[in-house]
This record gives sequence, structure tokens and C-alpha cells, in this order.
Amino acid sequence: MSVTLDHVSREVNGVATIRDVSLTLERGTLSVLLGPTLAGKTSIMRLLAGLDKPTSGRVLVGGKDVTGFDVRKRSVAMVYQQFINYPSLTVFENIASPLRVQGRPRAEIESRVRDAARLLKLEPYLDRTPLQLSGGQQQRAAIARALVKGSDLVLLDEPLANLDYKLREELRTELPRIFEASGAIFVYATTEPSEALLLGGQTVCMWEGQALQIGKTPTVYRRPESMRVAEVFSDPPLNKVAIEKKNGSVTYDGGTVARATGLYQNLPDGHYRIGFRAHQLAIANNGAGRHAFPATVTVTEITGSESFVHLRQGDSNWVSVLPGIHEFEPGRRLEAAIDPDDVFVFDTGDRLVAAPSPAGGA
Repeated sequence: MSVTLDHVSREVNGVATIRDVSLTLERGTLSVLLGPTLAGKTSIMRLLAGLDKPTSGRVLVGGKDVTGFDVRKRSVAMVYQQFINYPSLTVFENIASPLRVQGRPRAEIESRVRDAARLLKLEPYLDRTPLQLSGGQQQRAAIARALVKGSDLVLLDEPLANLDYKLREELRTELPRIFEASGAIFVYATTEPSEALLLGGQTVCMWEGQALQIGKTPTVYRRPESMRVAEVFSDPPLNKVAIEKKNGSVTYDGGTVARATGLYQNLPDGHYRIGFRAHQLAIANNGAGRHAFPATVTVTEITGSESFVHLRQGDSNWVSVLPGIHEFEPGRRLEAAIDPDDVFVFDTGDRLVAAPSPAGGA
């Protein structure tokens, strides 16, 4: 079975929330909708679920046009940011509720609930009520209820957003195993690039209602087709600067001039913009072949395992992520450096023209 959005658009009060999106989802696959708030992720999910009808385009299930079909006529389950459970029911009864609505035999309900609980590691908690569970356990119960329903399509709308860091990390590592064991079509919405990378599958990069790029997650990450895709798939924010390639040299906006080596070497003379992620920007470690820039520290954020060093370079704001604890005082002058083999190069229309090799650090 497959689910297809065929040139789907949607307007609400004259405002376009989805713009000509085409997407096909196959059984047993995971698709991640990645984009900032208001990018259109939830709107796509509502169209897939049948909660909303597109203004134009079609929704197909197994090749059959189901545009406008009521959600109750579709084999779909949805899990939201805010985990929703029935507080007066036990975990067992919460998971079993869609099966009871379907009128399933008691033995089948018992078997399917136990199987889902085993998959979600909820077996010790089946006799408890949701309020006796941690946030992560409550969200597992909500996911188990969606899985036990046996739907062909399972939609998860930022399901970990309201959990604390430890619980998010715990569930993130388990979700790929759960998805693989289920065999349904999964669609997972997130604002976090790291979550998309961890989950794998394919990524649909969303921006202002458009699907900018669709492909295998590592491919979209390593070869963003546009500057906007690279920005969406970068956290901390993508570092950017304009350059001019001319007569074997490259001049960066801000005045730095260097030999056109690395990815610059084969570029035709002209104007470009480059982007590089925080881990691609070195500090006080120019190394052979790197291009160095004078910069000023604006703030340093220390997480313990990493330090995020924010810099002002010319008219640009950059950020570098360094392993461990580094204390750079605001106002400190230092040198930041990039490897010309380890940047994304975009033309004046912001389309990708050169990218690091897969073996590189992108």
C-alpha cells in the first residue's frame, strides 16, 4: 500500500499553507518532515489523515483517490506533541481502547496490547494509570495505542517536543526499532535536524508550505540543493558569507583574500555564497590549507560536552561548536578558519554548485 499527495495545495482564509507538494509514501518506510514552526508540517499531516481537504490536488491511497474522504474511513493513527491518554483508565485500557471500539475479541485485544506493551517496554506499567507514569512512559502509551490500532499510516507530530532532554534521547534511540518492527507507513514531524539524522529514512525538507527537497536523509543533509535547505538542516544556524572567485583567488565579503583551492579551484570566475556548519568552523586551529579570518567573540555557550562560540566576522554572525569546555570572553579577538574542501558553494540563485565529498565533515 502507498499514500500519495499529488500536487497538493491548501489555502486558509486566502493564505497558502501548503504549496504544490507531491509526495509518495510506501509501506514499511519512515518519512521525516523537517522544518521550522509554520513550515507546513502539521498541515501536511492533516491532509494525509483526512482531517483537512486540499484546495487543489489529490490524495491517493493505494492508487485510489480518497481526497475529501472522512478520517474515519481511513486507516490512520496520529500521535501529537501533547501526549493524550485517558486519565481514569489503566495503561492497558488506554492501549486497548481503539480495539474495543473496533469490537475485537477479548483474546485478540489481550494479545495485541501485550505485544505493543512489550515493544514499547510498558509491560511493568499496564495496571497503572497515566498519572502514575513519567512523561516518557505516557508518550510511549500514546504511541502504543496508535500502533495497536493496526493502521496503515501512523503520523507523529513532534511527539517528543514536550519531554525533557533525557526522556527525548531515550525515546529517540528506540523509535527506529519500533518503526521497523511495525511495518506501517510512518511520518514523523520535527524541527530538529539531529532528530531527522537519528531517525534516518527519507527527509522532506519543508519551508513556508513548500517541500524544498525530498530524499534519503543523509543525502539531503550532505547535498542540500539550495541554501535554504542547508539552513533548515543546520543546527546551530548555518554560517554564510559571500565570495568572489577571480583569477585563481577568492575574496570573502569582509576582505579576506586566499588562493582558490579545494572546492573553489574548479569554479568559473564569478560571485557565489558559501555555507558551512558550526562543526566546520575551526578556532585557533588554522592548519594547512585552511582559510583564516579575524573574528570577535560575542558570547560563548557551554553545555558541558560542547561549547558554542558565537563570533562576529565583518558583517556576518558565525558560530563554531567545539568539543569540551572552552571559555572565550566576549570581545576577544581570535582567528577562525574553514577548509575550502569542506563548505557548500551556492550560485547567486542560491542553488548548490559544489559540496564536500561524503567522506568529508559536512
